[in-house]
Amino acid sequence: MSTLLDLEIESRAVILEVLPSSFSPKMAEMGLIAGAELSVAFKAPFGDPIAIELNGSLLSLRKNEASLIIIQLI
Repeated sequence: MSTLLDLEIESRAVILEVLPSSFSPKMAEMGLIAGAELSVAFKAPFGDPIAIELNGSLLSLRKNEASLIIIQLI
């Protein structure tokens, strides 16, 4: 099972699941839902935060948030 943390820069993936947390509703509002396609635009030094491209927008997620997103490479 891979998470968004495992995705390399410029690689594409589809979200399989977003694990439940207090941040899950906010992620859903941002479009991070099952079936959504995304890519990693860049990672800051030490990997935190991570910038992802989703639906033409650039979003920033911390490591603990990205670890909640289960993905499959495409």
